[in-house]
Amino acid sequence: MRALRTPSRRRRAWILPVIALGVAAVVALSVCRPWAAPAEPETAVAAGPDGVALPVSAPAPLRLPEHPHVLIFGDSWTYGSAASDPHLGYAYLVADIAGWTTTVDGVRGSGYLKPGLDGPDFGTRIEHLDPALDPDLVIVQGSINDRREPAEGYRAAVDAAWDALAQRYPRAQIVVLGPAPQVLPVEPETARIDRDLRDAAAARGWWYVSPIAESWITVENYAAVIDTGVGRDHPSTEGHRVLAERLAAAVAALSR
Repeated sequence: MRALRTPSRRRRAWILPVIALGVAAVVALSVCRPWAAPAEPETAVAAGPDGVALPVSAPAPLRLPEHPHVLIFGDSWTYGSAASDPHLGYAYLVADIAGWTTTVDGVRGSGYLKPGLDGPDFGTRIEHLDPALDPDLVIVQGSINDRREPAEGYRAAVDAAWDALAQRYPRAQIVVLGPAPQVLPVEPETARIDRDLRDAAAARGWWYVSPIAESWITVENYAAVIDTGVGRDHPSTEGHRVLAERLAAAVAALSR
């Protein structure tokens, strides 16, 4: 499902103590330097294809225009499942919250390995994306749908899909939005997907947002965020708004 949403509307004995005081002053100044430019990003460590740890630089801050065009690509959560109307899903609501124009492409049941109910797997879907979209930002969400698929071959499918995405939209900045837990405690397979996607994104120098690590869904808010009845463990209408707010805040933080 694809839809377009447009928003409505930072040498002497006595010398030694003196030297020590001077060093302390320099250290203090180096810690607190309001006039200084921001420090270079810290180095992260990602796992290479052969399992070897590879140092990679943290991604540069996102640079987006005032009202960017954002492609949000994902599974049933992106589709808007369990909201009273799919257009009340997080991928639509975030347009008004963040001031974006969003193109939404969500296919229920789809993952990097698993074909969906209304379309194929992520890689195949990416191959059929319209190159003329030319988004400023692409957010790739999910997916928990791969949690029942074998771990072997998963990273290869992710890399192939992301290669195709980067090739299709070479100008776009890309943020990977990892899986969010549909049940608590987080299933081991979902946690494994979260780790795999985090490492794959780090290896490319892409930003990775983890709803699991960031505690978007907790014991305290679970009943309000997840519809465990008719929604079959998808976000409720209120839950989609919570996700939209968290996503807008996360992208804003990555832009600073």
